[in-house]
Amino acid sequence: MSRTTVRVFARDPISEAGVASQLRPRPEVRVVTPDEDPPDVVLVVVEHVDDEVVNTLRFLRRNGDAHIVLVVSDLDDQGLVRAVEGGVVGLVRRSEATPDRLAAAVVAAGRGEGCVPPDLLGRLLDQVGRLQRTVLDPRGLTLTGLAAREVEVLRLVAEGCDTAQIARQLSYSERTVKNVLHDVTTRLQLRNRSHAVAYAVREGLI
Repeated sequence: MSRTTVRVFARDPISEAGVASQLRPRPEVRVVTPDEDPPDVVLVVVEHVDDEVVNTLRFLRRNGDAHIVLVVSDLDDQGLVRAVEGGVVGLVRRSEATPDRLAAAVVAAGRGEGCVPPDLLGRLLDQVGRLQRTVLDPRGLTLTGLAAREVEVLRLVAEGCDTAQIARQLSYSERTVKNVLHDVTTRLQLRNRSHAVAYAVREGLI
């Protein structure tokens, strides 16, 4: 059986050692140290999500391909959103962090699957819905950061249309098409049209 490698990260050595000791006997996971090869999953153990934790999550995401599971004592709605923005794919409450639940979250994360308690998932979806209604909808944007007409322009670029052809099909001026593409590439920090199309494909927009 393939074992999911996991590194435990905590602010205090007692928490780190305690969680690691819960996972070591599990046959489906293998606990590794920072000196070993990069793990499949990093299990981050914290009390609550503050600026330091968010910076830690971002550092871990920038410096490796490991999926992140957060074990947290106290999590309000803002902390929940910040954790997800920081790249967390799994969440476990410390009060519910049994060896079975920890191992299941690690294995799921290793497969690229999310693992969130149902009530936290409901809160997260509420936050996403509120963001869509209050921030994005008034600006004509979606959660991807693209407006409907931007998606349509990128779809036509992906089909091989040039600026003049896109303008004719959408009844825009060529200047408008160029402005749309410029806005997308600038706002999302994309290099060029091809990069913008690749982004749209990766996000499942086209």
